Amino acid sequence: MEATSTHKPARLSLFIFSAMVLGIGLGTLIHETSKPAAATKFASDIHFLTEIFLNLVRVIIAPLVFSTLVVGISKLGDISALGRIGGKTLAWFIVCSFISLFLGALLVNLFQPGAHMNIPSLPTQHTTTTLPSNDISFQSFVTHAFPSSIVEAMATNMILQIVVFSIFFGMAAAAVGAPAQPIIRALDGLAKIMLTMTGYIMWFAPLAAFGSMAATLATMGPEILLTFGKFILEFYIALVILWIVMAAGGAVFLKKKIFQLIRYLLDPTLLALTTASSEAAFPGLINKLEEFGCDEKIVSFVLPLGYSFNLVGSMIYMTFGSIFIAQAYGIHLSWSQQFTMLLFLMLSSKGMAGVPRAALVVITAIIPVFHIPIEGVGLILGIDQLLDMGRSATNVIGNGVATAVVCKWENALEPVK
Repeated sequence: MEATSTHKPARLSLFIFSAMVLGIGLGTLIHETSKPAAATKFASDIHFLTEIFLNLVRVIIAPLVFSTLVVGISKLGDISALGRIGGKTLAWFIVCSFISLFLGALLVNLFQPGAHMNIPSLPTQHTTTTLPSNDISFQSFVTHAFPSSIVEAMATNMILQIVVFSIFFGMAAAAVGAPAQPIIRALDGLAKIMLTMTGYIMWFAPLAAFGSMAATLATMGPEILLTFGKFILEFYIALVILWIVMAAGGAVFLKKKIFQLIRYLLDPTLLALTTASSEAAFPGLINKLEEFGCDEKIVSFVLPLGYSFNLVGSMIYMTFGSIFIAQAYGIHLSWSQQFTMLLFLMLSSKGMAGVPRAALVVITAIIPVFHIPIEGVGLILGIDQLLDMGRSATNVIGNGVATAVVCKWENALEPVK
C-alpha cells in the first residue's frame, strides 16, 4: 500500500503536466491552421472536458465543506478552542493579505510593465468592452455571508455561506452533546465518502488540463504571449517571489518540514494551475494536508475559511493589475495614493468569495476612485485566463501553508503519514 500511495500522486502530476503540454501544442496548431470561426468552435467543443471535471468537483464541494467542518468543530469540544484557533487563523490571513497586496504594488512599480507596453491604441470610454459587473462593498459582503437558505447556498456553492452555517451547526452539535453523536458519526462517514470520491475524480484532471489549454491557445494563439509577454512574465515572477515569501513564513513555524509540505502541495497546485480553478483543488488539498500530518479537525476549519479570506494570489493580482493599467495610461500614482488603494483592495477583496471573475470585478470597482479609466480593464481582460492560472495556484499554496502553520501553532501536526 505504501508504494501505491507514494507513486500514484507523482504519476498523476506527470499526466497533468503532459496533458497541459499536449493541449498547448494542439491549441496552437488549431489557431495557426484554422479560420477564427473554426478555432472558436473548436475551443467551445473541447472545453467540455474541463467543464465535466469542474462539475464533478463542484458537486462534492458543498457536502465536503459542510461535513468536514461540522465534524471538526464538534470534535474541538469547546468554544474557547474554536475562538483560539479562529483568532490565530484570521491573524495569519490578515498578515498574508497585506504582504501580498504590498508585494504586488512594490513589484509593479519596480518592473513598470505598463510603461513599456507600446500598445497602438488604448481602450477609450467609447470602446465597448465586456466588463464584469457586481456590487462589492463591505456591507454587501457581511449581508451575503449569512445565508437565507442553506439549500440555496449549497446548490450555488457559496462556500462562505456554507462555512457560516456549518460553524453554527457544529457549535450547536457540540453543545447538545450525546444526542447529536449519531448525526456527527453520519457526517463523519459522509466526509470519508466525499474524500474517496475525490480520489476517483482526480483521475479526470489530465483531460481537464488538456481541454483548458487547447481551448485557450486555439482562440488566443501564441501571439497573446508575445504582445503581453512582458506583463505575463513579470506577473509570474511576482507570484514566484510571493511563493518564496510564503514558504519562508511557513518555515519559521515548520522548519525543514516546509520542503515536505511543498512536495505534498504539488498535485493540488498543478491542478489549480492547469484548470485555472483553486476550487478544483480543494478536495485534493484536504487529502494532502491530512497526509502531511495536519489534524483533520483544524484542516476542516481553516481551509474553508482560507478559500474566503486568504486568496493571496488574487490580492497580488489586484494591485499588480490596477497599477499596471494606470501605467499604461501614463497616470502617476503617489505612494500615499497607492497605500490608500491597498486599503481599499484589502477591504473589497473580502467580498470576493462566490463572485465570478472576482479579481477583475474588484479592479473594476476600485480604479475609478483613483481616476483611472475603467475601460483599461479591457487591457487585461483578454489574458485573464492565463493570469487566473497563476492566481489559482497561488491561492492553493497560500491556504496549504496557512493550514499547516495553524496546525503547528496548535501543536497538532503529526509525523507525515
